[in-house]
Amino acid sequence: MKKNILFVINPISGGKSKLNFAEKVFKYLNLNLFDPSFEFTQWHGHGIELTRKAVDDGFDIVVAVGGDGTINEIASVLEGTKLAMGIVPYGSGNGLARSLNIPMNEINAIKRLNDLKFQAVDSGLFNGRKFFNIAGVGFDALISARFAENVKRGLFGYLKTIFFEISAYKAQNYKIEIDGRLIEREAFMISLANSSQFGNNAHIAPFASLTDGFLDICIIKPFPVYKAFFLGIRMFTKSTHKCNFVEILSARNIKITRENVAEVHLDGEPIQMGLELNISIKPLSLIVLN
Repeated sequence: MKKNILFVINPISGGKSKLNFAEKVFKYLNLNLFDPSFEFTQWHGHGIELTRKAVDDGFDIVVAVGGDGTINEIASVLEGTKLAMGIVPYGSGNGLARSLNIPMNEINAIKRLNDLKFQAVDSGLFNGRKFFNIAGVGFDALISARFAENVKRGLFGYLKTIFFEISAYKAQNYKIEIDGRLIEREAFMISLANSSQFGNNAHIAPFASLTDGFLDICIIKPFPVYKAFFLGIRMFTKSTHKCNFVEILSARNIKITRENVAEVHLDGEPIQMGLELNISIKPLSLIVLN
C-alpha cells in the first residue's frame, strides 16, 4: 500500500521560490512508496488548518516545506498522534531540521523521505502552546518580533536586527522555578531548548537533546555589549556553556515569573504573553521522518 503524503508548502519561508517544488518531488520521491499531494499556506496559521484536514482525510505523513515556524504549525497538530511529520527545510535558520541531521538541500531532503525512517522526539508546552525546537523570553523574543516585521529574511537580516536592538535592551529580573526549586536571576534572555540550536548552527545549549525528556534552560546574564561578538563565537563553536555569563540547567517543568508583559517566542514565532509562564516537556510525543 502506498502512503498518502501531503506536502504543506510555505511559499515565503526563507525568501526562496518554491514554484517548481512539486516537480522535484515527482522526480526524486519514490512514487512506488508514496502518493503525493500538495498545499500552499496562504496566511499565518493556515498550516494548522491544512494539517487538521490532512488528518481527517486519512493522510499518513505530512511534510513541512518551510522553516521552524511552518514546522511548528504542522507538528502542533501531529504531536500526540500516530501520524508522522517530514521536513524539507526552506527556512532562514532551520534549527530543528539541522538538529535532526536532515539535509539542507531540498533534493536530498526529498530523497531522505524514501528511507521511511521514523523517530520519536520530545515536544515542549509553553502556557499551553506547543514548541519543538527552542522557545525564549527576553531579548531573543524581542528579536523574533522585530525579525517577523522584516521583509528581508535569512541570517544577515537576523544579525542586522540584533545589531540595531542590542544596545538599548535592558535585562530583567526573573523568578524561575525549576522542578520545584526556586532561583532568582537578572537575565538578558532565557532560552528553553529542546534542541541545541536556534538555526544556522548557532548552538545556544550545546548538550540539549530532542529525545532525553528534558528541556535545557539557558540563562544569559547581563553582559557588556562588546561581548556579544564573543557569545556569537561561542554559539558557533558549541561552547556557550563555557561563558561566565551563561548558566545552563535541565528540567522537566519550569515556571518563570517576570516583571513585564512582553513577547515570548516559540520556534522563532513571537507571541504576546503575561507575567507567569509555565513550560514543560512531553517526552517522545512527535513522530518525525529523518
